[in-house]
Amino acid sequence: QVQLVESGGGLVQPGGFLRLSCAPSANTFSSSTMGWYRQAPGKQRELVAVISKDDTTNYADSVKGRFTISRDNAKNTVVLQMNSLKPEDTAVYYCYALSRAHYWGPGTQVTVSS
Repeated sequence: QVQLVESGGGLVQPGGFLRLSCAPSANTFSSSTMGWYRQAPGKQRELVAVISKDDTTNYADSVKGRFTISRDNAKNTVVLQMNSLKPEDTAVYYCYALSRAHYWGPGTQVTVSS
């Protein structure tokens, strides 16, 4: 089993920032698309940002201009820089990767609160 290892979640004040990282547990893992989804209590899981192998990106409207996704293809890692965080960003964030199958990280909690 290839695991996606997430890091960077935590508690931050409104207007603050966090940097989420995700890396596969296996060096041989490669993916065409990687990204981040999130799920807040009582809501459906939603796309936050995704990035393809050629660095094409797609963001949720709610995070455009605040979040930036990037990837390191050599290491198959994906990073989500989250700036100007709002309480509405509070959710469990899940790393996603598309390879020969769909892979999901275990989720990391992001809480934006004063």
